[in-house]
Amino acid sequence: MPKYNYVAMDAHGKETKGTLEVSSQNEAIGRVKEMGLFPTKIVELDRSKEKPQKQGKAGPKAKKKRGAANIQIKIPGLSGRVKSKVLATFTRQLATLVDAGLPLLRGLRVLEKQERNVTLKDILGDLALSIEGGSTFSEGLAQHPKVFNRLFVNMVKAGELGGVLEVVLTRLSEFMEKAQKIKGKVVAAMFYPCAVITVAIGILFLLMEFIVPKFEEVFQGLAEGAQLPAWTRFVMGVSNAVRLHLLSSLGVIVTVVILFMLFKSTKFGRRVWDKFKLKVPVVGPVISKVAISRFTRTLGTLVSSGVPILQALTIVKETSGNVIVGNAVGSVHESVKEGETITAPLEASGVFPPMVISMVDVGEQTGALPEMLLKIADNYDEEVDNAVTAMTSLLEPIMIVCLAVIVGSIVIAMFLPLIDLMNRVGSSNNGKGG
Repeated sequence: MPKYNYVAMDAHGKETKGTLEVSSQNEAIGRVKEMGLFPTKIVELDRSKEKPQKQGKAGPKAKKKRGAANIQIKIPGLSGRVKSKVLATFTRQLATLVDAGLPLLRGLRVLEKQERNVTLKDILGDLALSIEGGSTFSEGLAQHPKVFNRLFVNMVKAGELGGVLEVVLTRLSEFMEKAQKIKGKVVAAMFYPCAVITVAIGILFLLMEFIVPKFEEVFQGLAEGAQLPAWTRFVMGVSNAVRLHLLSSLGVIVTVVILFMLFKSTKFGRRVWDKFKLKVPVVGPVISKVAISRFTRTLGTLVSSGVPILQALTIVKETSGNVIVGNAVGSVHESVKEGETITAPLEASGVFPPMVISMVDVGEQTGALPEMLLKIADNYDEEVDNAVTAMTSLLEPIMIVCLAVIVGSIVIAMFLPLIDLMNRVGSSNNGKGG
Protein backbone atom coordinates (compact mmCIF):
# COMPACT_ATOMS: atom_id res chain seq x y z
CA MET A 1 0.00 0.00 0.00
CA PRO A 2 1.46 3.43 -0.93
CA LYS A 3 2.49 6.01 1.66
CA TYR A 4 1.69 9.73 1.52
CA ASN A 5 3.43 12.64 3.19
CA TYR A 6 1.03 15.38 4.24
CA VAL A 7 1.35 18.98 5.41
CA ALA A 8 -1.71 20.41 7.16
CA MET A 9 -2.79 23.20 9.50
CA ASP A 10 -4.90 23.03 12.64
CA ALA A 11 -7.60 25.49 13.71
CA HIS A 12 -4.98 27.78 15.29
CA GLY A 13 -2.91 28.02 12.10
CA LYS A 14 -0.12 25.71 13.33
CA GLU A 15 1.52 23.56 10.66
CA THR A 16 1.58 19.78 11.12
CA LYS A 17 3.43 17.14 9.08
CA GLY A 18 3.09 13.37 8.97
CA THR A 19 2.83 10.20 6.89
CA LEU A 20 -0.20 8.03 6.09
CA GLU A 21 -0.37 4.56 4.58
CA VAL A 22 -3.56 4.55 2.50
CA SER A 23 -4.67 3.30 -0.89
CA SER A 24 -5.11 6.66 -2.68
CA GLN A 25 -4.51 10.38 -2.40
CA ASN A 26 -8.24 11.08 -1.92
CA GLU A 27 -8.31 8.68 1.03
CA ALA A 28 -5.27 10.46 2.50
CA ILE A 29 -7.09 13.80 2.19
CA GLY A 30 -10.12 12.31 3.96
CA ARG A 31 -8.00 10.89 6.77
CA VAL A 32 -6.30 14.26 7.35
CA LYS A 33 -9.69 16.03 7.48
CA GLU A 34 -10.96 13.43 9.97
CA MET A 35 -8.10 14.44 12.28
CA GLY A 36 -9.50 17.99 12.32
CA LEU A 37 -6.74 19.39 10.11
CA PHE A 38 -6.76 21.40 6.90
CA PRO A 39 -4.51 19.72 4.31
CA THR A 40 -2.29 22.03 2.25
CA LYS A 41 -0.01 19.47 0.59
CA ILE A 42 -0.26 15.70 0.12
CA VAL A 43 2.29 13.86 -2.02
CA GLU A 44 3.06 10.20 -2.51
CA LEU A 45 6.40 8.93 -1.25
CA ASP A 46 9.00 8.07 -3.88
CA ARG A 47 8.94 4.26 -4.18
CA SER A 48 11.67 4.01 -6.80
CA LYS A 49 14.17 2.87 -4.18
CA GLU A 50 12.00 -0.05 -3.09
CA LYS A 51 12.79 -3.51 -4.44
CA PRO A 52 10.48 -4.27 -7.39
CA GLN A 53 8.55 -7.52 -7.58
CA LYS A 54 9.51 -10.11 -10.17
CA GLN A 55 7.53 -9.44 -13.30
CA GLY A 56 9.37 -11.48 -15.89
CA LYS A 57 10.11 -9.65 -19.12
CA ALA A 58 7.70 -6.87 -18.34
CA GLY A 59 9.62 -5.87 -15.20
CA PRO A 60 12.62 -4.16 -16.82
CA LYS A 61 10.39 -2.36 -19.31
CA ALA A 62 8.23 -1.01 -16.54
CA LYS A 63 11.32 0.02 -14.66
CA LYS A 64 12.64 1.92 -17.69
CA LYS A 65 9.30 3.68 -18.09
CA ARG A 66 9.31 4.75 -14.48
CA GLY A 67 12.89 6.00 -14.81
CA ALA A 68 12.03 7.93 -17.95
CA ALA A 69 9.07 9.51 -16.18
CA ASN A 70 11.27 10.60 -13.28
CA ILE A 71 13.82 12.15 -15.65
CA GLN A 72 11.08 14.01 -17.48
CA ILE A 73 9.75 15.56 -14.30
CA LYS A 74 13.18 16.89 -13.38
CA ILE A 75 13.75 18.68 -16.69
CA PRO A 76 14.11 22.43 -15.89
CA GLY A 77 11.10 24.52 -16.93
CA LEU A 78 8.47 21.77 -16.86
CA SER A 79 7.58 22.32 -13.23
CA GLY A 80 8.88 25.83 -12.70
CA ARG A 81 7.18 28.97 -11.53
CA VAL A 82 4.64 31.12 -13.34
CA LYS A 83 5.01 34.90 -13.53
CA SER A 84 2.64 36.82 -11.29
CA LYS A 85 1.23 38.73 -14.27
CA VAL A 86 0.30 35.49 -16.05
CA LEU A 87 -1.24 34.07 -12.87
CA ALA A 88 -3.26 37.25 -12.29
CA THR A 89 -4.64 37.06 -15.83
CA PHE A 90 -5.60 33.39 -15.35
CA THR A 91 -7.35 34.17 -12.04
CA ARG A 92 -9.35 37.00 -13.60
CA GLN A 93 -10.40 34.84 -16.55
CA LEU A 94 -11.43 31.94 -14.30
CA ALA A 95 -13.37 34.30 -12.02
CA THR A 96 -15.23 35.69 -15.06
CA LEU A 97 -16.12 32.22 -16.36
CA VAL A 98 -17.30 30.90 -12.97
CA ASP A 99 -19.27 34.09 -12.28
CA ALA A 100 -20.98 33.68 -15.68
CA GLY A 101 -22.28 30.27 -14.56
CA LEU A 102 -19.77 28.01 -16.29
CA PRO A 103 -18.85 24.90 -14.23
CA LEU A 104 -15.38 25.05 -12.71
CA LEU A 105 -14.14 21.94 -14.52
CA ARG A 106 -15.30 23.22 -17.91
CA GLY A 107 -13.77 26.63 -17.18
CA LEU A 108 -10.39 25.02 -16.46
CA ARG A 109 -10.57 23.03 -19.69
CA VAL A 110 -11.40 26.18 -21.68
CA LEU A 111 -8.47 28.09 -20.15
CA GLU A 112 -6.17 25.11 -20.68
CA LYS A 113 -6.86 25.13 -24.42
CA GLN A 114 -6.07 28.83 -24.84
CA GLU A 115 -3.16 29.09 -22.37
CA ARG A 116 0.21 29.82 -24.02
CA ASN A 117 2.37 29.42 -20.93
CA VAL A 118 3.55 25.80 -21.04
CA THR A 119 3.95 25.42 -17.27
CA LEU A 120 0.51 26.84 -16.45
CA LYS A 121 -1.08 24.83 -19.26
CA ASP A 122 0.22 21.57 -17.76
CA ILE A 123 -0.91 22.62 -14.29
CA LEU A 124 -4.43 23.40 -15.54
CA GLY A 125 -4.58 19.92 -17.03
CA ASP A 126 -3.52 18.45 -13.69
CA LEU A 127 -6.14 20.53 -11.86
CA ALA A 128 -8.88 19.33 -14.19
CA LEU A 129 -7.85 15.68 -13.71
CA SER A 130 -7.74 16.19 -9.93
CA ILE A 131 -11.28 17.57 -9.88
CA GLU A 132 -12.49 14.75 -12.12
CA GLY A 133 -10.95 12.32 -9.61
CA GLY A 134 -13.09 13.72 -6.78
CA SER A 135 -10.70 16.25 -5.21
CA THR A 136 -11.69 19.82 -4.47
CA PHE A 137 -10.23 22.77 -6.36
CA SER A 138 -8.20 23.91 -3.33
CA GLU A 139 -6.76 20.41 -2.87
CA GLY A 140 -5.64 20.40 -6.49
CA LEU A 141 -4.07 23.85 -6.10
CA ALA A 142 -2.18 22.70 -3.00
CA GLN A 143 -0.32 20.14 -5.13
CA HIS A 144 1.46 23.01 -6.94
CA PRO A 145 2.98 25.17 -4.16
CA LYS A 146 5.53 26.76 -6.52
CA VAL A 147 2.71 28.43 -8.47
CA PHE A 148 -0.17 28.76 -6.01
CA ASN A 149 0.94 30.03 -2.60
CA ARG A 150 -0.92 29.48 0.66
CA LEU A 151 -2.80 32.76 0.22
CA PHE A 152 -4.28 31.52 -3.05
CA VAL A 153 -5.07 28.03 -1.74
CA ASN A 154 -6.69 29.14 1.51
CA MET A 155 -8.85 31.79 -0.11
CA VAL A 156 -10.13 29.23 -2.63
CA LYS A 157 -10.76 26.77 0.21
CA ALA A 158 -12.76 29.40 2.10
CA GLY A 159 -14.75 30.15 -1.04
CA GLU A 160 -15.55 26.46 -1.52
CA LEU A 161 -16.67 26.01 2.09
CA GLY A 162 -18.86 29.12 1.92
CA GLY A 163 -20.26 28.39 -1.53
CA VAL A 164 -18.98 31.71 -2.89
CA LEU A 165 -16.07 30.55 -5.05
CA GLU A 166 -16.83 33.07 -7.79
CA VAL A 167 -16.76 35.95 -5.28
CA VAL A 168 -13.47 34.77 -3.78
CA LEU A 169 -11.87 34.34 -7.21
CA THR A 170 -12.92 37.88 -8.12
CA ARG A 171 -11.43 39.25 -4.89
CA LEU A 172 -8.29 37.23 -5.44
CA SER A 173 -7.89 38.53 -8.99
CA GLU A 174 -8.40 42.12 -7.81
CA PHE A 175 -5.82 41.57 -5.08
CA MET A 176 -3.26 40.18 -7.54
CA GLU A 177 -3.91 42.93 -10.10
CA LYS A 178 -3.42 45.69 -7.52
CA ALA A 179 -0.26 44.03 -6.20
CA GLN A 180 1.02 43.79 -9.77
CA LYS A 181 0.14 47.45 -10.37
CA ILE A 182 2.12 48.59 -7.31
CA LYS A 183 5.07 46.42 -8.33
CA GLY A 184 4.97 47.89 -11.84
CA LYS A 185 5.01 51.45 -10.49
CA VAL A 186 8.01 50.77 -8.28
CA VAL A 187 9.90 49.02 -11.10
CA ALA A 188 9.11 51.87 -13.51
CA ALA A 189 10.30 54.42 -10.95
CA MET A 190 13.61 52.60 -10.53
CA PHE A 191 14.21 52.33 -14.28
CA TYR A 192 15.46 55.90 -14.71
CA PRO A 193 18.02 55.82 -11.85
CA CYS A 194 19.29 52.43 -13.03
CA ALA A 195 19.61 53.73 -16.60
CA VAL A 196 21.52 56.82 -15.42
CA ILE A 197 23.85 54.69 -13.27
CA THR A 198 24.52 52.36 -16.21
CA VAL A 199 25.33 55.29 -18.51
CA ALA A 200 27.54 56.86 -15.83
CA ILE A 201 29.50 53.62 -15.37
CA GLY A 202 29.92 53.33 -19.15
CA ILE A 203 31.17 56.91 -19.45
CA LEU A 204 33.59 56.48 -16.55
CA PHE A 205 34.95 53.26 -18.06
CA LEU A 206 35.55 54.96 -21.43
CA LEU A 207 37.25 57.93 -19.77
CA MET A 208 39.48 55.78 -17.58
CA GLU A 209 40.28 53.22 -20.27
CA PHE A 210 40.93 55.46 -23.31
CA ILE A 211 40.86 59.22 -22.61
CA VAL A 212 42.91 59.55 -19.42
CA PRO A 213 45.84 57.39 -20.75
CA LYS A 214 46.13 59.72 -23.77
CA PHE A 215 46.43 62.73 -21.49
CA GLU A 216 49.00 60.85 -19.40
CA GLU A 217 51.19 60.38 -22.49
CA VAL A 218 50.95 64.10 -23.25
CA PHE A 219 51.81 65.07 -19.68
CA GLN A 220 54.93 62.89 -19.68
CA GLY A 221 56.36 64.99 -22.50
CA LEU A 222 55.29 68.38 -21.11
CA ALA A 223 55.97 67.97 -17.42
CA GLU A 224 59.78 68.40 -17.78
CA GLY A 225 60.40 66.83 -14.38
CA ALA A 226 57.73 68.90 -12.60
CA GLN A 227 55.30 67.03 -10.36
CA LEU A 228 51.68 66.81 -11.52
CA PRO A 229 48.86 68.12 -9.26
CA ALA A 230 47.67 65.69 -6.57
CA TRP A 231 44.14 65.36 -8.00
CA THR A 232 45.54 64.58 -11.46
CA ARG A 233 47.84 61.90 -10.03
CA PHE A 234 44.88 60.36 -8.16
CA VAL A 235 42.71 60.17 -11.31
CA MET A 236 45.61 58.66 -13.29
CA GLY A 237 46.16 56.10 -10.55
CA VAL A 238 42.51 55.05 -10.75
CA SER A 239 42.80 54.85 -14.54
CA ASN A 240 45.88 52.62 -14.33
CA ALA A 241 44.12 50.39 -11.79
CA VAL A 242 41.16 50.00 -14.14
CA ARG A 243 43.31 49.27 -17.19
CA LEU A 244 46.00 47.07 -15.66
CA HIS A 245 43.95 45.30 -12.98
CA LEU A 246 40.50 45.07 -14.58
CA LEU A 247 40.01 41.37 -13.88
CA SER A 248 41.23 41.76 -10.30
CA SER A 249 38.87 44.69 -9.76
CA LEU A 250 35.93 42.72 -11.18
CA GLY A 251 36.90 39.79 -8.97
CA VAL A 252 36.84 42.00 -5.90
CA ILE A 253 33.42 43.38 -6.87
CA VAL A 254 32.01 39.88 -7.48
CA THR A 255 33.46 38.68 -4.16
CA VAL A 256 31.86 41.57 -2.30
CA VAL A 257 28.49 40.85 -3.96
CA ILE A 258 28.70 37.13 -3.10
CA LEU A 259 29.62 37.90 0.52
CA PHE A 260 26.71 40.33 0.73
CA MET A 261 24.28 37.72 -0.65
CA LEU A 262 25.57 35.12 1.83
CA PHE A 263 25.21 37.61 4.67
CA LYS A 264 21.67 38.46 3.54
CA SER A 265 20.74 34.76 3.45
CA THR A 266 21.36 34.42 7.20
CA LYS A 267 18.62 35.28 9.71
CA PHE A 268 20.63 38.11 11.23
CA GLY A 269 21.67 39.46 7.83
CA ARG A 270 18.12 39.35 6.48
CA ARG A 271 16.85 41.19 9.53
CA VAL A 272 19.56 43.89 9.24
CA TRP A 273 18.95 44.32 5.50
CA ASP A 274 15.15 44.50 5.82
CA LYS A 275 15.46 47.04 8.64
CA PHE A 276 17.90 49.09 6.55
CA LYS A 277 15.48 49.08 3.61
CA LEU A 278 12.74 50.53 5.81
CA LYS A 279 15.04 53.27 7.23
CA VAL A 280 17.06 54.32 4.17
CA PRO A 281 16.27 57.90 3.02
CA VAL A 282 14.05 58.52 -0.04
CA VAL A 283 13.51 54.82 -0.87
CA GLY A 284 12.69 53.68 2.68
CA PRO A 285 9.30 55.43 2.98
CA VAL A 286 8.19 53.91 -0.33
CA ILE A 287 9.19 50.40 0.77
CA SER A 288 7.44 50.94 4.11
CA LYS A 289 4.21 52.07 2.42
CA VAL A 290 4.32 49.09 0.04
CA ALA A 291 4.78 46.70 2.99
CA ILE A 292 1.85 48.23 4.92
CA SER A 293 -0.38 48.16 1.84
CA ARG A 294 0.51 44.52 1.21
CA PHE A 295 -0.12 43.55 4.85
CA THR A 296 -3.51 45.26 5.12
CA ARG A 297 -4.77 44.14 1.72
CA THR A 298 -3.70 40.53 2.21
CA LEU A 299 -5.21 40.28 5.71
CA GLY A 300 -8.37 42.11 4.70
CA THR A 301 -8.86 39.94 1.62
CA LEU A 302 -8.33 36.72 3.58
CA VAL A 303 -10.63 37.62 6.47
CA SER A 304 -13.37 38.95 4.18
CA SER A 305 -13.18 35.69 2.20
CA GLY A 306 -13.91 33.61 5.30
CA VAL A 307 -10.41 32.47 6.28
CA PRO A 308 -10.05 32.20 10.12
CA ILE A 309 -8.12 35.13 11.60
CA LEU A 310 -5.29 33.01 13.06
CA GLN A 311 -4.80 31.11 9.82
CA ALA A 312 -4.94 34.40 7.90
CA LEU A 313 -2.24 35.96 10.12
CA THR A 314 0.01 32.93 9.58
CA ILE A 315 -0.34 33.31 5.81
CA VAL A 316 0.26 37.07 5.98
CA LYS A 317 3.44 36.52 7.99
CA GLU A 318 4.79 34.10 5.36
CA THR A 319 3.92 36.40 2.44
CA SER A 320 4.97 39.72 4.03
CA GLY A 321 8.29 39.85 2.13
CA ASN A 322 9.99 41.67 5.01
CA VAL A 323 11.32 40.11 8.24
CA ILE A 324 10.53 43.17 10.36
CA VAL A 325 6.91 43.28 9.16
CA GLY A 326 6.69 39.49 9.45
CA ASN A 327 7.82 39.60 13.08
CA ALA A 328 5.21 42.26 13.80
CA VAL A 329 2.52 40.05 12.26
CA GLY A 330 3.82 37.13 14.32
CA SER A 331 3.33 39.22 17.47
CA VAL A 332 -0.21 40.00 16.36
CA HIS A 333 -0.82 36.26 15.86
CA GLU A 334 0.32 35.47 19.40
CA SER A 335 -1.77 38.33 20.80
CA VAL A 336 -4.94 37.17 19.04
CA LYS A 337 -4.22 33.58 20.06
CA GLU A 338 -4.22 34.71 23.71
CA GLY A 339 -7.53 36.50 23.20
CA GLU A 340 -6.09 40.02 23.12
CA THR A 341 -6.48 42.78 20.53
CA ILE A 342 -4.59 43.37 17.28
CA THR A 343 -3.68 47.00 17.90
CA ALA A 344 -1.34 46.55 20.90
CA PRO A 345 1.33 44.47 19.10
CA LEU A 346 0.98 46.62 15.97
CA GLU A 347 1.77 49.72 18.03
CA ALA A 348 4.64 48.00 19.84
CA SER A 349 6.31 46.95 16.58
CA GLY A 350 7.13 50.54 15.58
CA VAL A 351 6.53 49.68 11.90
CA PHE A 352 2.95 50.85 11.50
CA PRO A 353 2.06 54.57 11.73
CA PRO A 354 -0.55 55.85 14.23
CA MET A 355 -3.20 56.32 11.52
CA VAL A 356 -3.08 52.63 10.57
CA ILE A 357 -3.24 51.54 14.23
CA SER A 358 -6.21 53.85 14.91
CA MET A 359 -8.15 52.61 11.86
CA VAL A 360 -7.47 48.98 12.76
CA ASP A 361 -8.63 49.70 16.32
CA VAL A 362 -11.88 51.23 15.05
CA GLY A 363 -12.45 48.33 12.67
CA GLU A 364 -11.84 45.81 15.46
CA GLN A 365 -14.27 47.54 17.83
CA THR A 366 -17.03 47.97 15.25
CA GLY A 367 -16.69 44.46 13.78
CA ALA A 368 -15.76 45.85 10.35
CA LEU A 369 -12.07 44.91 10.41
CA PRO A 370 -11.87 43.49 6.83
CA GLU A 371 -13.49 46.59 5.34
CA MET A 372 -11.24 48.89 7.35
CA LEU A 373 -8.11 46.97 6.32
CA LEU A 374 -9.06 47.24 2.64
CA LYS A 375 -9.68 50.99 3.06
CA ILE A 376 -6.21 51.36 4.56
CA ALA A 377 -4.78 49.39 1.62
CA ASP A 378 -6.54 51.64 -0.91
CA ASN A 379 -5.28 54.73 0.90
CA TYR A 380 -1.71 53.45 0.96
CA ASP A 381 -1.87 52.46 -2.70
CA GLU A 382 -2.47 56.14 -3.47
CA GLU A 383 0.34 57.14 -1.09
CA VAL A 384 2.68 54.69 -2.81
CA ASP A 385 1.80 56.25 -6.15
CA ASN A 386 2.49 59.76 -4.83
CA ALA A 387 5.67 58.65 -3.05
CA VAL A 388 6.99 56.96 -6.18
CA THR A 389 6.31 60.10 -8.22
CA ALA A 390 8.06 62.26 -5.62
CA MET A 391 11.00 59.86 -5.38
CA THR A 392 11.42 59.88 -9.15
CA SER A 393 11.28 63.69 -9.26
CA LEU A 394 13.92 63.88 -6.52
CA LEU A 395 16.23 61.21 -7.93
CA GLU A 396 16.41 62.69 -11.44
CA PRO A 397 18.26 65.93 -10.53
CA ILE A 398 20.38 64.11 -7.92
CA MET A 399 21.58 61.55 -10.48
CA ILE A 400 22.27 64.23 -13.09
CA VAL A 401 24.24 66.36 -10.61
CA CYS A 402 26.26 63.33 -9.43
CA LEU A 403 27.10 62.37 -13.01
CA ALA A 404 28.08 65.96 -13.83
CA VAL A 405 30.30 66.20 -10.72
CA ILE A 406 32.10 62.93 -11.49
CA VAL A 407 32.72 63.68 -15.15
CA GLY A 408 33.59 67.33 -14.38
CA SER A 409 36.12 66.23 -11.73
CA ILE A 410 37.90 64.02 -14.26
CA VAL A 411 37.95 66.82 -16.83
CA ILE A 412 39.34 69.27 -14.26
CA ALA A 413 42.02 66.75 -13.26
CA MET A 414 43.14 66.53 -16.90
CA PHE A 415 43.29 70.31 -17.38
CA LEU A 416 45.05 71.22 -14.13
CA PRO A 417 48.54 70.34 -15.55
CA LEU A 418 47.82 72.40 -18.65
CA ILE A 419 46.85 75.37 -16.49
CA ASP A 420 50.07 74.98 -14.45
CA LEU A 421 52.09 74.77 -17.65
CA MET A 422 50.48 77.93 -19.01
CA ASN A 423 51.20 79.72 -15.74
CA ARG A 424 54.87 78.68 -15.85
CA VAL A 425 55.20 79.80 -19.47
CA GLY A 426 53.56 83.13 -18.62
CA SER A 427 55.90 83.64 -15.64
CA SER A 428 58.99 82.87 -17.76
CA ASN A 429 57.92 85.31 -20.46
CA ASN A 430 57.34 88.04 -17.89
CA GLY A 431 60.79 87.37 -16.45
CA LYS A 432 62.45 87.71 -19.86
CA GLY A 433 60.52 90.87 -20.60
CA GLY A 434 61.67 92.39 -17.32
